[in-house]
Amino acid sequence: MDLSAVIAIIRRGQLERVEKGLREIGVRGINVSKVKGYGEYHNFFTADWMVDSVRLEIFTRKERVDAIMAAILETGHTGSPGDGIVVVYPIERFVNIRLRSDVTPDNV
Repeated sequence: MDLSAVIAIIRRGQLERVEKGLREIGVRGINVSKVKGYGEYHNFFTADWMVDSVRLEIFTRKERVDAIMAAILETGHTGSPGDGIVVVYPIERFVNIRLRSDVTPDNV
């Protein structure tokens, strides 16, 4: 099974644009979580320097990874420090809980 997980941490304010860009290229499923952290950009006005961001998780076929990354980079970019990151992981197994079996998802 040639599946990958595309993980992106982006600015909260860019989420709507990124979601729209992903829908336009046919991504039919994403997970979105609110997260806090710091890296390139720190919020010096908070005691812990944390910045509110969102984390996207997209499970997809390997051949779609470049298009998904390009859509995230294009729609998530503001040019300012703290725009975020994109990471790709290989998926060893993908199991549908309802079916209780390994599957190659049709919607990825």
